[in-house]
Amino acid sequence: MTSGSTAAAPTPRFGIKLTQDAPIGTFRQVWSTADEAGFDHVWVMDHLASLGADDSRPIYDAWAMQAAMAVATSRVRIGCMVSGNSYRHPVMLAKLATTVDQLSGGRLELGIGAGWNEHEHTMYGLDLGSVRTRMDRLEESLQILRSLWTQPRTTFDGAHYRLADAVAEPKPVQRPHPPIWVGGSGPRRTLRLVAQYADAWNDTSSTPEQVAALGDVLDRHCADVGRDPAQIRRTVQLRLREHALADLPGLVERYQAAGVSEFVVVLSSGEHALRELDDVAAALPRLRGAV
Repeated sequence: MTSGSTAAAPTPRFGIKLTQDAPIGTFRQVWSTADEAGFDHVWVMDHLASLGADDSRPIYDAWAMQAAMAVATSRVRIGCMVSGNSYRHPVMLAKLATTVDQLSGGRLELGIGAGWNEHEHTMYGLDLGSVRTRMDRLEESLQILRSLWTQPRTTFDGAHYRLADAVAEPKPVQRPHPPIWVGGSGPRRTLRLVAQYADAWNDTSSTPEQVAALGDVLDRHCADVGRDPAQIRRTVQLRLREHALADLPGLVERYQAAGVSEFVVVLSSGEHALRELDDVAAALPRLRGAV
């Protein structure tokens, strides 16, 4: 659905996300509640050090966590919002994603972005590169992932990655591959990659009005590449440290009017996470009926 459509909005889908600064038992409780309370998906994030002024707070490996989520749940879809492309070679990411998709019985949502945290890359000696370099790498990675998941062998000769008759077995459970979520809001390059390669677009911080405008840009990119824009799910993250729970139904309605169909509610880190989790779970039926 484009932002200008007059068709009835679909029932919104909701995920829940806990990111850092919590004991592993709290993460397990989030996964269990997501599975039992009717959330559509549950998420972690991908960083090597915690975000914020204090980078020494606890944070766990995103893909180990997703493997644990796969075996700790039975219904809810699982993912990372989003994996930083600068952390892993795309062959490694393809193998990790296939493993999690197999472990979960085909419930993986693959989130990916170009990478952005300069402090983290400097700390660990990782090559971040310029914005253009990061976007070029991301585009090559998206091509490689799709090929490894769908083709018997992959040969690729890019500026940043090279594969020679590469095998990738087994394939994911989901065919042709797990849904790919691309995160970001860059109108020129990011949304073009969404139009070309993604099944879902995730925006992290834009207002409903900004999302509507960016959605129009995405529609134009889809027209340029011959893609039906209705094939791309439009999603946003709603952080409870920025929005009161009581305000979410109205906010969901505004985003739906802008073409958004799915929402990821981000819990606060630390001791408040489980209380917020219970509150959001209790409000889920009301949120689904926001429109």
